[in-house]
Amino acid sequence: MKSLGILIITLFLSLSVSAEETESKTFLVIFKSKELKSLNTSLKDIQSQFSSKFKTRSYSGNSELALIIDIPKCDFDACFLGQFLVSRDEGEDMKLQEIAFRLIDMTANKKSLDIFLTAFEASQKKDKNDKRNTTAP
Repeated sequence: MKSLGILIITLFLSLSVSAEETESKTFLVIFKSKELKSLNTSLKDIQSQFSSKFKTRSYSGNSELALIIDIPKCDFDACFLGQFLVSRDEGEDMKLQEIAFRLIDMTANKKSLDIFLTAFEASQKKDKNDKRNTTAP
């Protein structure tokens, strides 16, 4: 009876480890406003095409126009997202990569960013400690 219980527990543990779900991904799409004007489209038009299927946020202001797209449980990469067709005002379809200035996979770059931030914080602490040691009598 013990061995049957151990077998069942081991089976559930192995299934939970192997049942790895794909994580959601976040993409940053940067646009140049002059290019959007020349193509007779706008950031709101592009966002509306993606917002029906995915969670989106748009940012505009003094810098370049940006669209953040959150895609739940996917295996997309920036190249695949760039192949999505975007409808323009004239009824013409263009690939997102032809309209966008940059397509960035924020999920893939998060690990690199965390490493850079950790290294930066460590260097800041080291500089602070070096200053303390040099000023101490």
